[in-house]
Amino acid sequence: EHLKAFDDEINAFLDNMFGPRDSRVRGWFMLDSYLPTFFLTVMYLLSIWLGNKYMKNRPALSLRGILTLYNLGITLLSAYMLAELILSTWEGGYNLQCQDLTSAGEADIRVARVLWWYYFSKSVEFLDTIFFVLRKKTSQITFLHVYHHASMFNIWWCVLNWIPCGQSFFGPTLNSFIHILMYSYYGLSVFPSMHKYLWWKKYLTQAQLVQFVLTITHTMSAVVKPCGFPFGCLIFQSSYMLTLVILFLNFYVQTYRKKPMKKDMQEPPAGKEVKNGFSKAYFSAANGVMNKKAQ
Repeated sequence: EHLKAFDDEINAFLDNMFGPRDSRVRGWFMLDSYLPTFFLTVMYLLSIWLGNKYMKNRPALSLRGILTLYNLGITLLSAYMLAELILSTWEGGYNLQCQDLTSAGEADIRVARVLWWYYFSKSVEFLDTIFFVLRKKTSQITFLHVYHHASMFNIWWCVLNWIPCGQSFFGPTLNSFIHILMYSYYGLSVFPSMHKYLWWKKYLTQAQLVQFVLTITHTMSAVVKPCGFPFGCLIFQSSYMLTLVILFLNFYVQTYRKKPMKKDMQEPPAGKEVKNGFSKAYFSAANGVMNKKAQ
């Protein structure tokens, strides 16, 4: 009873803040209540802290078989979402510059169903970090990595409840395409024999930067030429994406542009392997935003 009362209070607060929810997604799994999304996010953050403590004095796990299946699964899910988003928006005659929430009829429902899978996939991608913990790749559990994973899952709960179609389609379409490339790269990088063929990591990083810029441009185009899509949502999405651009540019500069110091080139720090002037300890994050170091 106490949990139900707390749930009612949270949902009433959100409804008061954002207004009426979209009735077309009522009853969909995990959407009517915010608590499942909130608790999964808390469990994700706790698992990082407790997992690192647990693994501190234990050997790192390989997980090669699990990682292969996981990366293959995310790649296939991303391919499905990309194809379905293209087909459903084409069916609905979506306007690339600005698309409202109701004019496409059944096609809007079809888009919303795909975007629910996109929201749900963000909870599955919490495993990216859990695998880092179990493999003791703590240098890859950066602020950006955790910030992106935790925030995206919660943001997309809000998107599915209030703006589950229309202008919301563009970012996930681009991101699904990037994830096909990214998680196939991660899957191949599990095998040391494939490392010599994985020369295209830098171009993945560049593609992700382009993705962010295009998403911001598409979002702001609906401000220039309004079509009834909520203005506050457009501003929030642009602001959030801008934080990712700033953090991701920092990663790109640190990884590909920063010149190594002479001292660093002469003698690497104890316990760290340096290749081409860069330490293995660098910024890295997954889910459509950052690249992992090929293991």
